[in-house]
Amino acid sequence: MTVIDFLQSNLTALTVTLIIAGLLVGSFLNVVIFRYPIMLFREWRDMAKEILEEQGYQITGSAKDPRLDDKKFNIVFPRSRCPQCNHLIRSWENIPVISYLIQRGKCTQCKSHISLRYPFIELLTAAAFGWIAWSYGWSWQTVIYLALSALLIVQIFIDADHKILPDPINYILLWLGLFAAFKGWTIPLEDALLGALFGYLSLWSFYWLFKLATKKEGMGYGDFKLLAALGAFAGYQKLFLIIVLSAGVGAIIGITMMMLKKSERSTQIPFGPYLAVAGFIGIFWGDVIIQYYLRSTGL
Repeated sequence: MTVIDFLQSNLTALTVTLIIAGLLVGSFLNVVIFRYPIMLFREWRDMAKEILEEQGYQITGSAKDPRLDDKKFNIVFPRSRCPQCNHLIRSWENIPVISYLIQRGKCTQCKSHISLRYPFIELLTAAAFGWIAWSYGWSWQTVIYLALSALLIVQIFIDADHKILPDPINYILLWLGLFAAFKGWTIPLEDALLGALFGYLSLWSFYWLFKLATKKEGMGYGDFKLLAALGAFAGYQKLFLIIVLSAGVGAIIGITMMMLKKSERSTQIPFGPYLAVAGFIGIFWGDVIIQYYLRSTGL
């Protein structure tokens, strides 16, 4: 019996394997969340500089962040270092969760604090991978949903940090959802297409109504694209649920942050993380929630 045959026939082994894989993938996602926005900002700055120079403007000076001027800086280069003392992180210091616990959340050299977010993302990814493996077993559905969960985690934390939802990741999610529907791995293709279409148009319409009424922008275009991608996975039937859940979660967290004096009324809170969390809930538990609501209301 090969390893693949064993994992196909043993759900517990598959789940444990993907939990371990989730820890490793989560460690990689931490790198993507930190480095990919810097790469995007460098690309956008270079594009803007090129356009301005074509118009006759002279652009001089260096970026405040030296990584924006480093053309070699990417997802894999250079190796990770402590931001405080520049200590090169060795392989044994980069074991997901375990290294954090052994080092007690501190750099081995300068003893500066390491954010709890790093092991949290590793554990979050592992939990998502384990649940998906246990729920869907050895299948293409599992592969698709593993990719979905990883990409949503990246979008959640990039948006929380920088208030952007990178288009390339949204597009990958969108095409992945449509392709999975086309292959018959998730929902009917018609539901996926309508979900993507109505997902985009619903927030796009709200954006313009809000802007016309208040002269302010209530959300970014990345939110439209993210909901379109979620619609490709969930179908048009669950879009309203996702929007309601995201608005509810956002309102609760926003009010809580104001009560704790972590933000003010004028503070801009990104909508993407709430949308992604609500989308994840809607995709996997939307039918259960809708059926429970219908039964409880007698509809």
